[in-house]
Amino acid sequence: MISKSDLELVEDFKHDKVEGFNELVKRYQQRVYWIARRIMGSHQEADDVTQDVFVRVYESLKKFRSDSSFYTWLYRVATNISLNALRKKKSREFVTLEHAGTALESTSDSPVEQLDRKEYQVVLEKAIQRLPPKQKLVFVMRYYEEMPYEKIAKILKRSVGGLKANYFHAVKKIQGYVLKETE
Repeated sequence: MISKSDLELVEDFKHDKVEGFNELVKRYQQRVYWIARRIMGSHQEADDVTQDVFVRVYESLKKFRSDSSFYTWLYRVATNISLNALRKKKSREFVTLEHAGTALESTSDSPVEQLDRKEYQVVLEKAIQRLPPKQKLVFVMRYYEEMPYEKIAKILKRSVGGLKANYFHAVKKIQGYVLKETE
């Protein structure tokens, strides 16, 4: 069976075929979750944001004009809702990131080396959580999502130069925090 393109699924939804929306959710739910997770820092908050994103998409999808790709539009919605949720967060306390462990744990490393890596990862995540929202968003998109600046600029509707400056400042703040914590 040939799967439909995102735009075909959007058109299906616009013609009252909810299956189009359901397929878009299946395709992008995990990616939206990880966008939210990297911005929010916790599983529960990322789940809440992911749900909010798809509620908003459901309510707005009939107005989608196809000026950009569906994923670009979805990414913008996800980052905006994540940033709004982050702003509403009452305290900025760090919530330890659950460790999937597969990338950090290698069978050839000793337990001490594994522990050092985990501790470093926690410090790194804590540093990222301390960034101002704009720098955090640019850092996540560039570092974790490996997006080129041009795509980030299109999604966030900002200049490439400004994004490079945000990323540079984010990296410097993270480096400073990590150095301070690991001394």
